[in-house]
Amino acid sequence: MRLSIAAIGKAGQSPEKALVERYFSRLPYQGAIIERDSSKLSGIAGKRDEGKRLLSVLPDGCKLIVLDENGVNFSSVQWADQISNWRDSGTRDAVFAIGGADGHSDEVLAAADKTFAFGAQTWPHMLVRAMLAEQLYRAEMILARHPYHHA
Repeated sequence: MRLSIAAIGKAGQSPEKALVERYFSRLPYQGAIIERDSSKLSGIAGKRDEGKRLLSVLPDGCKLIVLDENGVNFSSVQWADQISNWRDSGTRDAVFAIGGADGHSDEVLAAADKTFAFGAQTWPHMLVRAMLAEQLYRAEMILARHPYHHA
């Protein structure tokens, strides 16, 4: 199963981008890093605009996992179990979505199969990408029973 990240905003040549690429290059089935520019609009109109652009790039039949502060806090093992369940049920793609500065639109939240959180704190978006990429790699290592998870 391909694991991808869809995010609002461009990473440029940042250290966080290098970390994301490092972890993604290690995944058994490399997914994509999908970036869409932030909206020029503000408020609800901007969130809707970003949401439309994010939803338009999703592969058909994918599982959409939205990262949101109101999402469920899963352990790394629970992430791995969820990925394993989707893979075993024939899911081809899972896309993890990171919204813009104002979060996700109602349309994106409604389309989500799951909503995950990285705790109650607010994290810089580029750092969330790196943390997410590491957790996806960690999930794969848990499923492969590789010692990385316990190192």
